[in-house]
Amino acid sequence: TSAYEYVEPITHFLTVNGKEKKQTFSKRDQFAPQLLKFSDAILNDTVPEPAGDEGLHDVRIIDALYRSAKNGRPVSLKEIQRKRRPTIRQHLRRPPVNKPKLIHAQSPSG
Repeated sequence: TSAYEYVEPITHFLTVNGKEKKQTFSKRDQFAPQLLKFSDAILNDTVPEPAGDEGLHDVRIIDALYRSAKNGRPVSLKEIQRKRRPTIRQHLRRPPVNKPKLIHAQSPSG
């Protein structure tokens, strides 16, 4: 399976000390819960999770990756203390979607 296909089950591989663990998650709609939570935050004037600072953290990491690739050395980042963390109460699941008919386009994974 591909990381970019959203109508397939998701498989997670984790390797620690040379031992690989594999976990497969059933098909589900990955985007509907995010859209529902985001629209709910807008309608109720609350801060969505992930909030804007989460995006800033991502950009900071991506920038460090580019600097590391350019210089050929690891780049250290200071840990950022988060004010909020996701909780299980935020979990929202929606049934899987059907594969859409592509019009003049290819699947993201080719």
